[in-house]
Amino acid sequence: MIVDSTPILKVGMADLKAAQAPSVLKTSGLGSCIGLCLFDPQLHIAGMAHVMLPSSEIAREQMLNIAKYADTAIPALIDQMIQLGAAVRNLQAKMAGGAQMFALAQSDMMRIGPRNIESCKLQLQVYNIPLLAEDTGGNYGRSVEIDCANGNVLVKSVQNGVRQL
Repeated sequence: MIVDSTPILKVGMADLKAAQAPSVLKTSGLGSCIGLCLFDPQLHIAGMAHVMLPSSEIAREQMLNIAKYADTAIPALIDQMIQLGAAVRNLQAKMAGGAQMFALAQSDMMRIGPRNIESCKLQLQVYNIPLLAEDTGGNYGRSVEIDCANGNVLVKSVQNGVRQL
């Protein structure tokens, strides 16, 4: 019997982590949230942020959780990856989530999923990081994992099964 000893690192809601091969980063519970995955294919370093909201400008908490907002989580994730040796010029992105979970959301404030998608894409543009693939939008939840060894991203949902990005 072969035992898979691949370390699995959980990325919680409003959390981010960076790791090297052979680790796998996983997050679940993505509705309107974004699971943003970055990967340096040269050094097999990956990072994941579970982004809840598009902008820290709306923050009300005393101690800002930088992992909660796209505009602060993505720069912080890049910094963590650089500390492990990654180079920004090598980074590639894939993302999933950003669902519109409220059917009657007419106001912009309730369009959290679509605004999260836009904000994450804007941050990737700031750093010139190409977005290679995405599984975003819709009205259903997802779970995401990225393998630090090869950058493969698996998106799991009840509605659509398992999809590789």
